[in-house]
Amino acid sequence: MLRADIAHRVGDTELALRLDVGPGRCLALAGPSGAGKTTVLRLLAGTTRPRSARITCRDEVWVDTESGVFMPAEERRCGYVFQDYALFPHLSAWRNVAFGLRGSSDRREQAVAMLEQFGLGDKLDAKPGQLSGGERQRVALARALAPRPRALLLDEPLSALDARTRSSATRELAEILRSLEVPVVRVTDDFGEAALLGDEVCVIDSGQVVQRGEASALAAAPANAFVADFIGAVVLTGTVRVGNGELTVVDLDGGGVACSTDPGEGRVALSVYPWEITISQSEAMDESAQNRLKGTITSVTRLGNRVRLGLEAGQPLVAEVTGRAIEELQLAIGREVVASWKATATRLVMR
Repeated sequence: MLRADIAHRVGDTELALRLDVGPGRCLALAGPSGAGKTTVLRLLAGTTRPRSARITCRDEVWVDTESGVFMPAEERRCGYVFQDYALFPHLSAWRNVAFGLRGSSDRREQAVAMLEQFGLGDKLDAKPGQLSGGERQRVALARALAPRPRALLLDEPLSALDARTRSSATRELAEILRSLEVPVVRVTDDFGEAALLGDEVCVIDSGQVVQRGEASALAAAPANAFVADFIGAVVLTGTVRVGNGELTVVDLDGGGVACSTDPGEGRVALSVYPWEITISQSEAMDESAQNRLKGTITSVTRLGNRVRLGLEAGQPLVAEVTGRAIEELQLAIGREVVASWKATATRLVMR
């Protein structure tokens, strides 16, 4: 078990959080740039000395500022995969992995066995410049795991990959993490990756934990507007007007009205996912949708077999439709449309 209770200041960010990750579990630390994610990894790894903290792993105390304990980074047996992998460009793949096995009499044998486990048995003598992005990632993971670390830290290990490689590398990394028996902490600014790779997701902002739990739980009930926006929901603001039977009616900033089955009062943020929004040219297209807003298309972005529409509807709005819908409805920038969605798909969250 990796446990950490940290209070630290970096720049203008006051970091204060508690983490606990069991063996064989992966905690995805997610949040925007500048939230303090990488600083947390450095504090865990021992490359940064905390202002106040207690960090333990298994039966070892890595840091206890109250009693003056600070275990140096090289003694923590903590695997670390850097954002850019930090492979030695002049060393072959096996020598990169063997670098962390200094003092071992069978360094080459151990390095080769680890690379073969990662499917790189035919790349042993290749240097980083001769490897693909996904292959470099696997070499970096092999180097981090070869010394049999007590914990593994991953600093956005997919960000250095191009979009095509990133998809397959994400699946490979997910399989690798599931097979490990050590606590894993990885940081990312992408909720989708956090959901795929983490057993739990811990969302932080400005050094503080905003919400923690399984990705599905966060998506179903974001704690506030920040989390809703981070996980990819559309967030609209407004003021609760009055209840209408089982529905809460919200007067939206910028004009328009929306309903939700969630209770609420006063100023609220309303969230709905882009794929739950239907686009039509008539307000009567979806009779079951209680919420309808007129808007103008401001952008059309293709994402594989989906198309993301940006709308101006008093507030910015995003909807996802199929390519077929684009053609059938002749959707284009500047066209006026109606965005509709159900009250049951509308979540009210704290602002």
